[in-house]
Amino acid sequence: MELESLPNDVIAQIEVRDRWRRATAASGLEFLITDIGKWPLGKTVRVAFLDGDDQLHADIAGATKQITDACNLTLDFGQNGGGTFRRWTEADTVLAAEIRVSFDLPGFFSLVGTDSTDSVIGAGGGPVGGNPDQRSLNLGQFAEDRPVKWEGTVRHEFLHALGFHHSHQNMRGTCEGEFRWEDEAGYVPTQDGDGVFVADAQGRLPGIYTFLAGEPNNWPRAMVDHNLRTVDAPDLVAGPFDTKSVMLYRFPAFFYKSTPSSCAPTGNGQNLSDGDKRGLDLLYPHTTEGVADRQARADAVLQSLGAGPEGVPGSNGGGLAEAYRTRVEELATAQAASAG
Repeated sequence: MELESLPNDVIAQIEVRDRWRRATAASGLEFLITDIGKWPLGKTVRVAFLDGDDQLHADIAGATKQITDACNLTLDFGQNGGGTFRRWTEADTVLAAEIRVSFDLPGFFSLVGTDSTDSVIGAGGGPVGGNPDQRSLNLGQFAEDRPVKWEGTVRHEFLHALGFHHSHQNMRGTCEGEFRWEDEAGYVPTQDGDGVFVADAQGRLPGIYTFLAGEPNNWPRAMVDHNLRTVDAPDLVAGPFDTKSVMLYRFPAFFYKSTPSSCAPTGNGQNLSDGDKRGLDLLYPHTTEGVADRQARADAVLQSLGAGPEGVPGSNGGGLAEAYRTRVEELATAQAASAG
């Protein structure tokens, strides 16, 4: 099982930025959505494609209709009368679109909310980041072979792009305590022919850290923590834990301590749950009351972060560049040690 993951350098930059937010915020708020990383209310968010054909582009645009039907925001795919959709290139020097989709990198991933246009994310180069020549959302190999539940994958990644995080990282959920992080007692590391960690000769199982250190993920512990551990940050709005959300991963049964697990999904993985729709309406409301509530939340978070009206770090944000470089080096070292 291969999980979605951003490149190490991008993760490092996001981690440092989020660490700064947590350290400088006065208090948390109560959906696992990024309140400060949302797009402006009523905004038309442009989408462009690097590769793939018009039919694939049309199918993806169609799959996102469930999302835009539930909130006050428009996704503009740049379709013209001839059925051609907006494209971007790796030679672009200005943003062709806020969300830049590709199908050529391995796996599925998306930057969260306005990180898709944050030039600091991916500033060191590389294929992923918030700059005009970088991918912000990837649907790996969709151009050749879409997964069976591809619409759910599209909705999952586009919800990331609008500000949603994974449901298993919701601090109101049970996943932190339900995940079996460590190996069963006495487990002897055992890999199959593909390099995947499996049960040993006595039937003892690997824990999550060991399993994800093998193929096809090759994750160090820091990467596992970033992608699976509970998130509790001041810019997050956490609603009730929703087992029907398309943002909740369907993990192998041995990831959980109990069967059935309270952390396991109960939805079909395809369609937005009522909770997903409620989260969208909270971030991008249609009503006057919802708009006022959203503005009050945003003002409170920005003030606690010492940030200006555009979310630009104040005096507490100094030294981020050096912190980014240090964290990139830490993750790279951990990745190399894990691979070795």
